[in-house]
Amino acid sequence: MAFSFCGNDKNISAYSVENGVLNNGCFVDALNLVPHVFLLFITFPILFIGWGSQSSKVQIHHNTWLHFPGHNMRWILTFLLLFVHVCEFAEGIVSNKVMNTDHLHLFMPAFMGFIAATTSVVYYHNIETSNFPKLLLVLFIYWVLAFITKSIKLWKFTEFGVGPQHLRFCITALLVILYGLLMAVEVNVIRVRKYVFFANPQKVKPPEDLQDLGVRFLQPFVNLLSKATYWWMNPLIMGAHKRPIELKKIGKLPIAMRALTNYLRLKDAYEDQRTPEDRDQNPSIWRSMYRAFGRPILLSSTFRYLADLLGFAGPLCISGIVKYLDVTEVVSSEDKKKETYLGVYFMSSAELLQNSSVLSVLLFLALVLQRTFLQASYYVTIETGINLRGALLAMIYNKILRLSTSNMSMGEMTLGQINNLVAIETNQLMWFLFLCPNLWAMPVQIVMGVILLYYLLGWSALVGASVIVLLAPVQYLIATKLADTQKNTLEHSTDRLKKTTEILKGIKLLKLYAWEDIFCGNVEDTRGKELTSLKTFAFYTSMSIFMNAAIPIAAVLATFVMHHFLNKSGPSPSEAFAALALFHILVTPLFLLSTVVRFAVKALVSVQKLGEFLQSDEIGDDSWRNGDISVSLNAGKKHTGMTKAINRKQPMRYQMDNYEQPIRRQMRPTETEDVAVKVSNGSFTWGNNLLTLSDINIRIPTGQLTMIVGQVGCGKSSLLLAMLGEMQAIDGVVHWSKPTDCELVHEGNISWSETEESAEDAPSKNRNSVAYAAQKSWLLNATLEENITFGSPFNKQRYKAVIDACSLQPDIDLLPFGDQTEIGERGINLSGGQRQRICVARALYQNTNIVFLDDPFSALDIHLSDHLMQEGILKFLQDDKRTVVLVTHKLQYLIHADWIIAMKDGSILREGTLKDIQTHDVELYDHWKTLMNRQDQELEKDTQQDSQTTLERKTLRRAFYSREAKNHVDDEDEEEVEEEDEEDDFSLIANRRSKIPWKVCWCYLSSGGFFMVFLMVFSKLIKHSVIVAIDYWLAVWTSSKTDSASLNETLSSGIPEQDSHYLPVFITLCAAGITLCLITSLTVEFLGLSAATNLHHNLLNKILHAPIRFFDVTPLGQILNRFSADTNIIDQHIPPTLESLTRSTLLCLSAIGVISSITPAFLIALIPLSVAFYFIQKYFRVASKDLQDLDDSTQLPLLCHFSETAEGLTTIRAFRHEARFKQRMLELTDTNNTAYLFLSAANRWLEVRTDYLGAVIVLTAATASIWSSQYGLPAGGLVGLGLTYALTVSNYLNWVVRNLADLEVQMAAVTKVNSFLGTESENYEGSMEASQVPQDWPQDGEIKIQGLCVRYDPLLKPVLKHVNAYIKPGQKVGICGRTGSGKSSLSLAFFNMVDIFEGKIIIDGIDIYKLPLHTLRSRLSIILQDPVLFSGSIRFNLDPERECSDDRLWEALEIAQLKNMVKSLPGGLDAVVTEGGENFSVGQRQLFCLARAFVRKSSILIMDEATASIDMATENILQKVVMTAFADRTVVTIAHRVHTILTADLVIVMKRGNIVEYDKPKTLLEQEDGMFASFVRADM
Repeated sequence: MAFSFCGNDKNISAYSVENGVLNNGCFVDALNLVPHVFLLFITFPILFIGWGSQSSKVQIHHNTWLHFPGHNMRWILTFLLLFVHVCEFAEGIVSNKVMNTDHLHLFMPAFMGFIAATTSVVYYHNIETSNFPKLLLVLFIYWVLAFITKSIKLWKFTEFGVGPQHLRFCITALLVILYGLLMAVEVNVIRVRKYVFFANPQKVKPPEDLQDLGVRFLQPFVNLLSKATYWWMNPLIMGAHKRPIELKKIGKLPIAMRALTNYLRLKDAYEDQRTPEDRDQNPSIWRSMYRAFGRPILLSSTFRYLADLLGFAGPLCISGIVKYLDVTEVVSSEDKKKETYLGVYFMSSAELLQNSSVLSVLLFLALVLQRTFLQASYYVTIETGINLRGALLAMIYNKILRLSTSNMSMGEMTLGQINNLVAIETNQLMWFLFLCPNLWAMPVQIVMGVILLYYLLGWSALVGASVIVLLAPVQYLIATKLADTQKNTLEHSTDRLKKTTEILKGIKLLKLYAWEDIFCGNVEDTRGKELTSLKTFAFYTSMSIFMNAAIPIAAVLATFVMHHFLNKSGPSPSEAFAALALFHILVTPLFLLSTVVRFAVKALVSVQKLGEFLQSDEIGDDSWRNGDISVSLNAGKKHTGMTKAINRKQPMRYQMDNYEQPIRRQMRPTETEDVAVKVSNGSFTWGNNLLTLSDINIRIPTGQLTMIVGQVGCGKSSLLLAMLGEMQAIDGVVHWSKPTDCELVHEGNISWSETEESAEDAPSKNRNSVAYAAQKSWLLNATLEENITFGSPFNKQRYKAVIDACSLQPDIDLLPFGDQTEIGERGINLSGGQRQRICVARALYQNTNIVFLDDPFSALDIHLSDHLMQEGILKFLQDDKRTVVLVTHKLQYLIHADWIIAMKDGSILREGTLKDIQTHDVELYDHWKTLMNRQDQELEKDTQQDSQTTLERKTLRRAFYSREAKNHVDDEDEEEVEEEDEEDDFSLIANRRSKIPWKVCWCYLSSGGFFMVFLMVFSKLIKHSVIVAIDYWLAVWTSSKTDSASLNETLSSGIPEQDSHYLPVFITLCAAGITLCLITSLTVEFLGLSAATNLHHNLLNKILHAPIRFFDVTPLGQILNRFSADTNIIDQHIPPTLESLTRSTLLCLSAIGVISSITPAFLIALIPLSVAFYFIQKYFRVASKDLQDLDDSTQLPLLCHFSETAEGLTTIRAFRHEARFKQRMLELTDTNNTAYLFLSAANRWLEVRTDYLGAVIVLTAATASIWSSQYGLPAGGLVGLGLTYALTVSNYLNWVVRNLADLEVQMAAVTKVNSFLGTESENYEGSMEASQVPQDWPQDGEIKIQGLCVRYDPLLKPVLKHVNAYIKPGQKVGICGRTGSGKSSLSLAFFNMVDIFEGKIIIDGIDIYKLPLHTLRSRLSIILQDPVLFSGSIRFNLDPERECSDDRLWEALEIAQLKNMVKSLPGGLDAVVTEGGENFSVGQRQLFCLARAFVRKSSILIMDEATASIDMATENILQKVVMTAFADRTVVTIAHRVHTILTADLVIVMKRGNIVEYDKPKTLLEQEDGMFASFVRADM
């Protein structure tokens, strides 16, 4: 019987129990089996029955609910137990080999114990999720039994003199301790939950988060194993394959991670530093961050240290495996006898570690643990970083809402600065937190590494280590250089974007004047500068990559060369490969250290900026900050909100001083009833110590219409803001009468958290919310309806009335989705008048007692103003008996006012009714009267114009009619739209979503040039082969040493010669490797550069030469996105990703190749591993892409919300809507944080899985080499080589997948750019050569139009149908017709800008369709309806081609009546024009366009509604100019207002693309029923 439980040794009767039952070692071991078998027998049926019934429990959340106390403790103990069992098993097997026959009792109980421990934890988990605590009793019994049996064993050991020097004794002792602890944990559960022997077990409820099914982020709530491996993410990541992850799927954040929770933590830590004694002490942000978030960082650092220490197990195990592979140490029989007790052999602890199989298992376990700890550390820091960012954002937002207005307007805090704080500084701090455990983990890692190297190789190792350490500063230098270059690049690219934007905005003009190439060259110049700095950037990037790859080679080279000279021989294989693995470990921290240091420096700067921002002036309590007033001590407590700041030297702005309040309550009601707001002797400043308003005494009567009038800049708007408390009160009191519905205000003022109830809220108790429409209109990024209701409940009737009063209905009808259209920054751009009317509508809609309107008529034309005054202000507001304060310049409305306040130079000139002023201040009244008359004349003039509003509506309509053709397809490309149509066909989508876009990659690479691609691939392959060769040579060298040592023990003198030829080869290979590293890193970067250069160049040319229709159909934002975001990705992000991807892939492949060539058995294991890897990467890439998109799409609204709030501060504060905006900010932050958390958890999911795969690869490689070494195949050195490579695989596997996923996301940019590269260009050639056209064509300006048919697109209906006309040279022709009748299309047809598909236009005998476009367009002139100027000089705007002399330019300016104005500017012709010509008025811009047309001496001039945006005076000038200066030229005027063409020689009236009337104006006027006549009548 070969297999017997107690062994079959001859001289020992194994089964005798003469000395007592317990004294037979074998019986004790058998006794140990009992508890394990008992547990398995009992739990298996329960588990199977339980699992059957448990599947009916659908509710997902409660099965992640951990409610038994000591939960984590139990998991940790169980894991330890499993590990000890593995050790026991290994010890048993190794001891068994020493015995003569098999003793099963040495390892069988250990094996059963392992299974029982596993079962116990599975069983426990199921009981916990189904909440059945009574069944835990089974486990309790098991722990007790196991504890008793193991104790008996230990007791027997001590009796027989087995001590701690024997391994089995230690293991048994450990097991006793563990079982004891587990028993204690179980007792504790019974104690707390009172479930077994107690009558009333304790009822428990799951935490709030788990009751809320919206919370999908379960990391904090799942058990330890699932936490460590992110198992709970599986359904999400697998599911992404079938249908994309949406915001609904990722749900809400758990309460502990929400921005509000973290904000309160950080704020408390921040405020606690303010002591009552030292009021002005600025709290340190670092300290508050540490107080709020220090603990998780410490936890993460602990994990990090554990992981780093475990990381060193790899090299040590390798050295052990290689060392003991060949040494089969036979223990002498005397030793055996010495260590035999109880009839079996006991081994010492060291002996076990000399077994290579045991070491390979240990290596595997160490790797798994190390990776688990590392990922846990990453996760904790990332979660903390996200929490910190949420808290900081909330803190900044809170501060923004309290910033004093003077700060914003005086430019101390610009919008840009605030946006930077939000977008950059908070992220910098978050990244710093991510990386900060590295700061203290890395030095430890480096020191440990160097010590171990010294232990392996002696002094020579220090040489190698010093190479690494000395090159670290160089890397830091490169890193700083990189940051600088990136700044430069950014400047150039902003510049380029500005130019591109200008070009795209004025593209119509550029095409009509044939200037595309000039401006294109302009952009290309800037792009050239940008590329130069990109080249530097690429160079430094490649240097950094090169350093990273070359340092380990250099270190290895230095070490082994030194070792050779010091020891006169190479190292042994075990030392060599352990050293190699250590060098690989050392390089990473040094490479990262430079990054971390850079981030730390950035974080310091960010914190300083944040500190300054948080210290800046606030509204409401800064009156004592500016004067040098001794603030009484009570004021010091202002933040605790207990006492209000009392300022005895001067009364505060609001009567909030404690002792004044009772007096106010006793006021007689009659005094306050009729006054809504009262200001008594107030002086106000904007915080620069200059008084803006002085001695103001006014009252605003309740329920009446008060008007404030005065010249521009006399302080009317400031007065409104002063009443709202936005200005600093130097003196005086603003008194708001208590609202009758006081409760309402209190509700509106429930502040964000109780701790916030500070002094700043005190004033708000005695002032209601005010509906306020600011002068500069301010819109939210929301639908039009939300902009008007502004958080109030929707009331259809009221809403309709408001819309009618502001005459918004026609504008709403034009919008693509009516009043559900998004407007604001990111939505549709509205014109000034439309924006202003929406703001007024908002003020009207709000249900507040008081309405402040700040010059609501400034951007409106006369009809709208009247309508708004009558319907909105007089009817709608006065019917509600609301108090209205109206600032206005339109004096004709004064007759409606109940109360008038006239202002002058920051003080009150008069106050009273119109009658009072008429009697008391005749002078003022007369002054007003003359002004009113003047305004009335303007009014008449205004009515002749086609009002400005119709113009605005027209431009809006133009913006949309083109979009309808595209069905409002947004920024995404058509391909993605197709995808949505196939929603039903899952498999197809799943396929498409998991495919890697090879075609796009190829397109990207080919745009980099074939030579570069070839060079890159070739150099990469050679480099990796050389690196493998270096390591292989090292293996051969070291192995040869061990072989020769055994042969040449006699010829000891022969060893050095044998070694001699190895060294030079080694040095040569290393040198080659280093050079190749440099070459490859450069080729990839420069391949990326040339691809970027070509893609941008082609994109720019394609877009500038696209037909005008393309710009009508494609939204400007989409085109700009290609030039900004996408170009940036192609420039800076794709090359490093590509480099990293190729490097990590080749490393993994070369490693697998090396292992398989050394131990071919490895290939068998490779098949299941690669299948697993394939599925992991497939699932991850899809999910990662979705989460990335979610993160990006949720970030934008957050940033917009911040800048929006900063712009509309006064409005938000006047409305008292701070709380609502804070709520919105918190929601947006949480949404973005959720997406980001899930994204980083998905990364952890991937990394844990690939790391475990890597560990399995190491295990299989080790097992394979041990197995084959028994057949004497590989030499020790080669085994070491294989294992070292297997270790690197585990590092690089996840990089392969991460980079693949990144590349896929980034390649989308190339796809988008490519989709534009497919656009058709205009046909620039024409059928005639440019040389065939006469130099002075067209000299006469005779135009024949024959049967002309025009359409914008082959898919659309024609806009001109069979038009015939003849224009004689020098004629002045007017064309008129309703909107959309085809007037403008005709003007475009002259320039061949539209598709002429039938008929022709012949100018001076040449059919224009045959001409090259450039020739045609450069010979005609046009003045467009909206004037376009470009940033640059005046000279550049008039003559970008630099062809004309100064005299000619001055002459043109003189004709356009601009000469004097330009002369007065600094620089004359070279004076600066800002972007879009903003520094000139609209009229002046139009005149510049006229001058521009005159500079080009063309005999045909076309004016397309050129006078629409000009006042009467300028228009008359224009008419005169056209008559005199263009007397001998043909002028075609497209008229907007008919009276401008009454003097023309010929009038063409168009309707629906046809010519209806065609004659002299006189004859047309005589036809009473004609269209022209009706137009003229309507216009008069």
